[in-house]
Amino acid sequence: MAERKARVERNTLETQITVEINLDGTGKATFDTGVPFLEHMMDQIARHGLVDLNIVSKGDLHIDDHHTVEDIGITLGQAFIQAVGDKKGIRRYGHAYVPLDEALSRVVIDLSGRPGLIMDVPYTRGSVGGFDVDLFEEFFHGFVNHSMVSLHIDNLRGKNTHHQIETVFKAFGRALRMAIEMDERMAGITPSTKGSL
Repeated sequence: MAERKARVERNTLETQITVEINLDGTGKATFDTGVPFLEHMMDQIARHGLVDLNIVSKGDLHIDDHHTVEDIGITLGQAFIQAVGDKKGIRRYGHAYVPLDEALSRVVIDLSGRPGLIMDVPYTRGSVGGFDVDLFEEFFHGFVNHSMVSLHIDNLRGKNTHHQIETVFKAFGRALRMAIEMDERMAGITPSTKGSL
């Protein structure tokens, strides 16, 4: 099997971002983005998705986190679609439920080749540690639009906003891991009746 790795650089007047990804990794992650709470959440993707991530970003954080968070999602999506390749032999679909104390979230993903995000997370607070939680939807929009996946994210219950967000990211990592796993029974076959994704 070919290595499922990619490295993408994306430079704009607002951000300069480099993402390295290994879909067949061990969950190692290194981040230098200037946005610690986002880094904590992306670490959940790596750890629970068993993907290796190295993300470096310089952005206009003196304004706010918006451009950096969105553009990291975009660049991660670009790296993901390169690394996953032609998708032959993968499971394609993934899903996970993850609890954390009182919080419970569900994430379902389809590596369909068609971008779409449905995200229903009724945050109980507007920020955590100074981080605007609305930016997580911008992160996932960026990822979805450039990885060409269909993603459904639902926080089913939760009172602690940190717990709500963490269950979302852990479930996303677990669902992603399932979707990109190789299926021996589908070896060399595209998981679609269309013959392409």
